Amino acid sequence: MRRVFALIVTVGVVSLVVSRGSPDLSAARATGLALGFALIAAALTGAFFEKIHLPRVSGYLIFGLLCGPYLGNIITRPMARDLQIVNGLAIALIALIAGLELNYARLKPRLASMTKLGVVTLLLLYATLGPLTWLSWPVLPIAPEATGAARLALSILLTTIIVSFSPTVTIAVIADTRARGPLAETVLATVVIADLVLIIVFTVAMQMVRWATGASVPGDVSLLVRLSWEIFGSLAFGALLGALFAIYLRLIGREITIALLGLCVVLSELGPLLHFEPLLAALAAGLVVENITPSGDQLKEAVERGALPVLVVFFAAAGTSLQLDALAIVGLTAAAVSAVRLIAIRGAVAVGTRVSGVPREIGDPVWMGLVSQAGVTLGLTILVASEFPTWGANVQSLMVALIALHELVGPVIFRAALARAGEIGKMDEGAPVSEQGELDAEPLHAD
Repeated sequence: MRRVFALIVTVGVVSLVVSRGSPDLSAARATGLALGFALIAAALTGAFFEKIHLPRVSGYLIFGLLCGPYLGNIITRPMARDLQIVNGLAIALIALIAGLELNYARLKPRLASMTKLGVVTLLLLYATLGPLTWLSWPVLPIAPEATGAARLALSILLTTIIVSFSPTVTIAVIADTRARGPLAETVLATVVIADLVLIIVFTVAMQMVRWATGASVPGDVSLLVRLSWEIFGSLAFGALLGALFAIYLRLIGREITIALLGLCVVLSELGPLLHFEPLLAALAAGLVVENITPSGDQLKEAVERGALPVLVVFFAAAGTSLQLDALAIVGLTAAAVSAVRLIAIRGAVAVGTRVSGVPREIGDPVWMGLVSQAGVTLGLTILVASEFPTWGANVQSLMVALIALHELVGPVIFRAALARAGEIGKMDEGAPVSEQGELDAEPLHAD
């Protein structure tokens, strides 16, 4: 009750300040108010959600939604834009955490089965959602007049965007709940592998659409080359920085938190200047650090303890940007697509589990970690809207509505799966996962 009372007081005070604020409130003061309010109030909301056995990430999102410009307007549009300053740092930090959880020696016995699970799931999703998209194309509010090759190419492109997952939200839920175990590792590996494949398929699908709609000529592979550079260049860039950071840990090993923040700043700021994807680069950096240096556990502890304020602001900002107007316009269509997507994911994972040889108690709940959509999906949508403004804006409206639904529902479902598997809080124990998928008794460290 004390947290709820503190939350009410905080919201009330900031609401009063905003309502009576002068119109010439400086940008610096507005930014400070937005950051301070998000840190305090969103953290209190997340703690309340944890008390009722819901993910704190969902609490941050709900806080941003209720207080954001689309509802309460306590966080105004300019303030919501100010909160976006942490996005790059947060994505780099979240992806780094993911890389630090992927230990090759530990995952090697199950890596082949997890890869097969991801590939089979994707193939089945395309085999299910692709034909459904093509058949229902005339009633979709995108470009119903498209026929022939254009309709086929557009259906493949839309299917790719609908299928896409959210490594960012998945990683954040794992980090937020301090989960460790076979289910968390399998979901993490699946979303990372699947999204790498989806980005490549998206590149090919975009080229098909350009050819089919007459927006390009055969032989124009500029998009393919650019996205190939972003994918493989990002991985190489992150691996190089990870190796340098591993050397720092091994030779110096001091002020790790400051050095870590410096690494995330380089990944989030320098990477985009070189047209690298910070998510992939940070993931590669974490993988290298985890697998080549014995300081990985020490680093993970520093990351986990310092991630909370970044996660709070990042997901509160995401909540303020959930576009309820888009959801209202295409809400029924988005709800129908979302329902079909959930059914398809659950069925595809069930078949993939049996084909891949992943134990059913681990594989069957994996679908619950594949519901969320966020940054990757939005990024693909923006590419479509910018390159094909006539009908791409309709794709963007539909996908923004889908993202709003899945970003709110996905973390709740995934946390429930982790809780049912008994993996929440296992990072606190520091117990490594054995090859049989069980937690070893001796902890690596204690908090």
